[in-house]
Amino acid sequence: MNTASLPGTADGVIDDHHAIRQVLSDYFSGLYTGDIDLLRSVFHPQAASFAEVDGQAYHQPVEAWFDKVAQRTAPAVLGEPCAMRVLSIDVLNAIAMAKVHVPARGFDYYNYLSLLHQGGRWRIVNKVFDELPPKPKPGQR
Repeated sequence: MNTASLPGTADGVIDDHHAIRQVLSDYFSGLYTGDIDLLRSVFHPQAASFAEVDGQAYHQPVEAWFDKVAQRTAPAVLGEPCAMRVLSIDVLNAIAMAKVHVPARGFDYYNYLSLLHQGGRWRIVNKVFDELPPKPKPGQR
Protein backbone atom coordinates (compact mmCIF):
# COMPACT_ATOMS: atom_id res chain seq x y z
CA MET A 1 0.00 0.00 0.00
CA ASN A 2 1.30 3.46 -0.91
CA THR A 3 0.62 5.57 2.18
CA ALA A 4 2.01 8.76 0.63
CA SER A 5 -1.37 9.43 -0.95
CA LEU A 6 -3.33 8.88 2.24
CA PRO A 7 -4.37 12.00 4.14
CA GLY A 8 -2.52 12.59 7.38
CA THR A 9 0.37 10.18 6.75
CA ALA A 10 3.93 11.42 7.24
CA ASP A 11 4.47 12.07 3.52
CA GLY A 12 0.97 13.43 3.04
CA VAL A 13 0.87 15.94 5.92
CA ILE A 14 2.37 18.79 3.90
CA ASP A 15 -0.03 18.09 1.05
CA ASP A 16 -2.94 17.97 3.52
CA HIS A 17 -1.99 21.31 5.08
CA HIS A 18 -1.63 22.86 1.63
CA ALA A 19 -5.03 21.50 0.52
CA ILE A 20 -6.71 22.64 3.75
CA ARG A 21 -5.14 26.11 3.44
CA GLN A 22 -6.64 26.32 -0.06
CA VAL A 23 -10.07 25.38 1.33
CA LEU A 24 -9.66 28.06 4.01
CA SER A 25 -8.50 30.61 1.45
CA ASP A 26 -11.64 29.91 -0.60
CA TYR A 27 -13.73 30.17 2.59
CA PHE A 28 -12.22 33.59 3.35
CA SER A 29 -12.67 34.76 -0.25
CA GLY A 30 -16.29 33.60 -0.28
CA LEU A 31 -17.03 35.39 2.98
CA TYR A 32 -15.21 38.55 1.94
CA THR A 33 -16.87 38.86 -1.48
CA GLY A 34 -20.22 37.21 -0.69
CA ASP A 35 -19.56 34.49 -3.30
CA ILE A 36 -22.04 31.78 -2.29
CA ASP A 37 -20.93 29.38 -5.03
CA LEU A 38 -17.37 29.55 -3.72
CA LEU A 39 -18.58 29.01 -0.14
CA ARG A 40 -20.76 26.11 -1.28
CA SER A 41 -17.68 24.50 -2.87
CA VAL A 42 -15.82 24.26 0.46
CA PHE A 43 -18.69 23.01 2.66
CA HIS A 44 -20.18 19.56 2.84
CA PRO A 45 -23.85 19.88 1.81
CA GLN A 46 -24.99 18.64 5.22
CA ALA A 47 -22.67 20.90 7.22
CA ALA A 48 -24.06 23.06 9.98
CA SER A 49 -23.07 26.11 11.99
CA PHE A 50 -23.27 26.28 15.80
CA ALA A 51 -22.75 28.99 18.41
CA GLU A 52 -24.27 30.74 21.37
CA VAL A 53 -25.53 34.15 20.28
CA ASP A 54 -26.83 36.62 22.87
CA GLY A 55 -27.19 33.79 25.37
CA GLN A 56 -29.26 31.66 22.98
CA ALA A 57 -28.29 28.42 21.26
CA TYR A 58 -27.67 28.94 17.55
CA HIS A 59 -27.81 26.11 15.03
CA GLN A 60 -28.22 26.56 11.33
CA PRO A 61 -27.84 24.23 8.36
CA VAL A 62 -25.22 25.56 5.97
CA GLU A 63 -27.76 26.31 3.22
CA ALA A 64 -29.67 28.66 5.54
CA TRP A 65 -26.39 30.36 6.43
CA PHE A 66 -25.59 30.77 2.70
CA ASP A 67 -28.92 32.59 2.30
CA LYS A 68 -27.97 35.03 5.08
CA VAL A 69 -24.53 35.65 3.57
CA ALA A 70 -26.14 36.30 0.17
CA GLN A 71 -28.52 38.89 1.66
CA ARG A 72 -25.94 40.95 3.54
CA THR A 73 -23.52 43.49 2.15
CA ALA A 74 -20.15 41.82 1.61
CA PRO A 75 -17.11 43.22 3.44
CA ALA A 76 -15.44 43.85 0.06
CA VAL A 77 -18.35 46.07 -1.01
CA LEU A 78 -18.09 47.94 2.31
CA GLY A 79 -14.44 48.65 1.51
CA GLU A 80 -13.14 46.73 4.52
CA PRO A 81 -9.65 45.28 4.36
CA CYS A 82 -9.55 41.49 4.24
CA ALA A 83 -7.86 40.58 7.53
CA MET A 84 -9.09 36.97 7.85
CA ARG A 85 -6.36 34.52 8.80
CA VAL A 86 -5.58 30.95 9.75
CA LEU A 87 -4.47 30.56 13.37
CA SER A 88 -3.90 26.81 13.43
CA ILE A 89 -4.53 23.57 11.57
CA ASP A 90 -4.44 20.11 13.15
CA VAL A 91 -4.65 17.03 10.92
CA LEU A 92 -5.16 13.40 11.93
CA ASN A 93 -5.61 11.00 9.05
CA ALA A 94 -8.81 12.03 7.24
CA ILE A 95 -9.99 14.60 9.81
CA ALA A 96 -8.77 18.09 10.55
CA MET A 97 -9.56 21.10 12.71
CA ALA A 98 -8.80 24.67 11.72
CA LYS A 99 -8.99 27.68 14.01
CA VAL A 100 -9.46 30.89 12.04
CA HIS A 101 -9.93 34.58 12.83
CA VAL A 102 -12.64 36.32 10.81
CA PRO A 103 -12.83 40.07 11.49
CA ALA A 104 -15.54 41.37 9.18
CA ARG A 105 -18.47 43.77 9.07
CA GLY A 106 -17.63 45.22 12.51
CA PHE A 107 -17.47 41.81 14.19
CA ASP A 108 -14.48 39.91 15.56
CA TYR A 109 -15.31 36.24 14.93
CA TYR A 110 -13.29 33.16 15.72
CA ASN A 111 -14.29 29.94 13.94
CA TYR A 112 -13.40 26.36 14.66
CA LEU A 113 -13.90 24.48 11.42
CA SER A 114 -14.01 20.68 11.30
CA LEU A 115 -12.87 19.26 7.99
CA LEU A 116 -13.16 15.78 6.51
CA HIS A 117 -11.21 14.26 3.63
CA GLN A 118 -13.69 12.36 1.47
CA GLY A 119 -13.87 11.66 -2.23
CA GLY A 120 -10.31 12.90 -2.69
CA ARG A 121 -10.89 16.37 -1.24
CA TRP A 122 -11.12 18.28 2.03
CA ARG A 123 -14.41 19.97 2.95
CA ILE A 124 -15.75 21.81 5.98
CA VAL A 125 -18.31 19.63 7.74
CA ASN A 126 -18.96 21.74 10.83
CA LYS A 127 -18.51 25.37 11.87
CA VAL A 128 -18.54 26.52 15.49
CA PHE A 129 -18.02 30.21 16.07
CA ASP A 130 -17.89 32.90 18.72
CA GLU A 131 -17.44 36.64 18.71
CA LEU A 132 -15.12 38.59 20.95
CA PRO A 133 -16.29 41.99 22.13
CA PRO A 134 -14.73 44.86 20.18
CA LYS A 135 -11.52 46.25 21.62
CA PRO A 136 -11.89 49.80 22.91
CA LYS A 137 -10.38 52.44 20.68
CA PRO A 138 -7.53 54.49 22.14
CA GLY A 139 -8.94 56.93 24.67
CA GLN A 140 -12.10 54.84 25.28
CA ARG A 141 -12.86 52.68 28.25
